[in-house]
Amino acid sequence: MIEAINLTKVYQTRDRQEVKALDAVNLKVDPGEIFCLLGANGAGKSTTINIFLNFIEPTSGTALIGGLDVTRSPLEARRQLGYIPENVMLYRNLTGIENLEYFASLAAPDGSHQYSKSELVALLVEAGLPEEAAGRRLGGYSKGMRQKVGIAIALARQAKLLLLDEPTSGLDPKASNEFSRLLLSMRDRGMAILMATHDLFRAKETGTRVGIMNSGRMAANISTSEISHSDLESIYLEHMH
Repeated sequence: MIEAINLTKVYQTRDRQEVKALDAVNLKVDPGEIFCLLGANGAGKSTTINIFLNFIEPTSGTALIGGLDVTRSPLEARRQLGYIPENVMLYRNLTGIENLEYFASLAAPDGSHQYSKSELVALLVEAGLPEEAAGRRLGGYSKGMRQKVGIAIALARQAKLLLLDEPTSGLDPKASNEFSRLLLSMRDRGMAILMATHDLFRAKETGTRVGIMNSGRMAANISTSEISHSDLESIYLEHMH
């Protein structure tokens, strides 16, 4: 569903020095898998996500979504995905239902599919939002609640994959646990999920595979079923050194 082939991104500094943000990164995420990118700030996690979103172009290599090159077919590739950043940007003065209705309509500008109010509420509840909160303005939502609206938008768009950039940053343990369970339910629906995170515990609990990035390289690519929490921490620290 999502694949990086020798993905490389080089930036040039003001003094014309080259800095490799990504260095020949390879990864693949199939439907029903959660791939967690771990690494320190500047390791290349967000750069990888941003290339798949076509926010930036790779210097070389290929980023594929559903077999489509995101640089050559950006709109077609983007239609297949949902994106949850660290801070979900929605309209604070609109309710959860109104936000969902608006963003779902953007995915079908020809009006080919319009959701009823009851269907919108059902999507929000499926994404973990309490039904009584659906009609409240987003200005009163917590970060975790806003993220659930973001998940509902992905469900409404019938996204085949999710890209997430530090989604559990700033969440309390309860909200983080709820979000992890929600990702597992999305995985069980057959979604492919690529998530950049600092949270080793959630990566082990939620992820199918873990990729450890350091200085733009994929230093390790590990199946979470083959390691314990302590093993993952040891491997991570080893590569960070």
